[in-house]
Amino acid sequence: MMRETGMVAPERSEGERSETLRSEGATIAGAAAETGGSGPTVDPEVSTKAVRRRFTVAYKRRILQEADRCGRGEISALLRREGLYSTHLTIWRKQRESAEIAGLEPRKRGRKPVPRNPLARDVERLRRENARLQKRLRQAETIIDVQKKLCDLLGLTVPPIEQNGNDE
Repeated sequence: MMRETGMVAPERSEGERSETLRSEGATIAGAAAETGGSGPTVDPEVSTKAVRRRFTVAYKRRILQEADRCGRGEISALLRREGLYSTHLTIWRKQRESAEIAGLEPRKRGRKPVPRNPLARDVERLRRENARLQKRLRQAETIIDVQKKLCDLLGLTVPPIEQNGNDE
């Protein structure tokens, strides 16, 4: 709230600061209080949902250039004016100095996608085929066992099966 104390709000950058909702909320709440509005006042310091601030590459470069031109006491004024923390400058400087490819570009958070193995599809297909063939083999062995028992009950003789040396 601005009162008749002569205090002036700090100048803001061209829409780079993401906390404009907070400062606008203060003027809206202050206007309602000064006009005697009976509506509910919104706490300007607390937003309903936390929003991660994102800074463009151009903004980061501009702030780093301004910080490089500033003296020791002027950097804190710059940080206050822009609503930044000193860690922002530290991280941005490290990114700039490490000469990363697009070092100041925002990076996606979270786990990095694991590159898919080109043989994984073939392995999965072969596993399914193996499981299908094992199931058919179990069915065939069950049928053969039933046929042997039926032959024993009926008294029929079953000729022995010749086995190759390759099996078993």
